[in-house]
Amino acid sequence: MTDAPTSVPAAAATTLVCLACDVPLEIGRVTASYLGQSFPVDLPRCPRCGFVWVSEEIASGKMLKVEQALEDK
Repeated sequence: MTDAPTSVPAAAATTLVCLACDVPLEIGRVTASYLGQSFPVDLPRCPRCGFVWVSEEIASGKMLKVEQALEDK
Protein backbone atom coordinates (compact mmCIF):
# COMPACT_ATOMS: atom_id res chain seq x y z
CA MET A 1 0.00 0.00 0.00
CA THR A 2 1.40 3.42 -0.90
CA ASP A 3 1.16 6.47 1.29
CA ALA A 4 -1.23 9.16 0.17
CA PRO A 5 0.45 12.39 -0.91
CA THR A 6 0.66 15.14 1.69
CA SER A 7 0.88 17.96 -0.80
CA VAL A 8 -0.52 19.06 -4.12
CA PRO A 9 1.65 19.67 -7.20
CA ALA A 10 2.26 23.39 -7.82
CA ALA A 11 0.62 23.14 -11.26
CA ALA A 12 -2.67 22.12 -9.62
CA ALA A 13 -2.83 25.31 -7.56
CA THR A 14 -2.60 27.55 -10.63
CA THR A 15 -5.83 26.06 -11.99
CA LEU A 16 -7.76 26.70 -8.78
CA VAL A 17 -9.29 30.12 -8.09
CA CYS A 18 -10.77 31.41 -4.84
CA LEU A 19 -14.48 31.96 -5.40
CA ALA A 20 -14.67 34.77 -2.83
CA CYS A 21 -11.57 36.72 -3.94
CA ASP A 22 -11.27 35.68 -7.61
CA VAL A 23 -7.50 35.16 -7.27
CA PRO A 24 -5.49 32.01 -8.05
CA LEU A 25 -4.70 29.75 -5.12
CA GLU A 26 -1.03 29.34 -4.19
CA ILE A 27 0.67 26.37 -2.56
CA GLY A 28 1.40 27.18 1.07
CA ARG A 29 2.18 25.42 4.34
CA VAL A 30 -0.91 25.12 6.52
CA THR A 31 -1.66 23.25 9.71
CA ALA A 32 -4.52 20.84 9.21
CA SER A 33 -6.49 19.68 12.22
CA TYR A 34 -8.67 16.61 12.27
CA LEU A 35 -10.20 14.87 15.27
CA GLY A 36 -7.95 16.78 17.65
CA GLN A 37 -4.74 15.96 15.76
CA SER A 38 -2.74 18.56 13.85
CA PHE A 39 -0.21 18.07 11.09
CA PRO A 40 1.56 20.40 8.62
CA VAL A 41 0.78 20.04 4.94
CA ASP A 42 1.34 22.05 1.75
CA LEU A 43 -2.03 22.83 0.17
CA PRO A 44 -3.50 25.35 -2.26
CA ARG A 45 -4.62 28.42 -0.33
CA CYS A 46 -5.91 31.87 -1.15
CA PRO A 47 -3.23 34.51 -0.55
CA ARG A 48 -5.94 37.08 0.32
CA CYS A 49 -8.51 35.40 2.56
CA GLY A 50 -6.60 32.27 3.57
CA PHE A 51 -9.17 29.79 2.22
CA VAL A 52 -7.57 26.35 1.97
CA TRP A 53 -8.61 23.77 -0.62
CA VAL A 54 -8.37 20.16 0.55
CA SER A 55 -8.56 17.63 -2.26
CA GLU A 56 -10.57 14.44 -1.87
CA GLU A 57 -7.30 12.53 -2.21
CA ILE A 58 -5.80 14.32 0.81
CA ALA A 59 -9.01 14.10 2.82
CA SER A 60 -9.42 10.39 2.24
CA GLY A 61 -5.70 9.65 2.56
CA LYS A 62 -3.87 11.60 5.26
CA MET A 63 -6.94 12.46 7.34
CA LEU A 64 -8.20 8.88 7.17
CA LYS A 65 -4.85 7.73 8.55
CA VAL A 66 -5.21 10.14 11.48
CA GLU A 67 -8.71 8.83 12.14
CA GLN A 68 -7.54 5.21 12.04
CA ALA A 69 -4.59 5.97 14.34
CA LEU A 70 -6.95 7.53 16.88
CA GLU A 71 -9.30 4.56 16.71
CA ASP A 72 -6.37 2.24 17.45
CA LYS A 73 -5.58 4.06 20.70
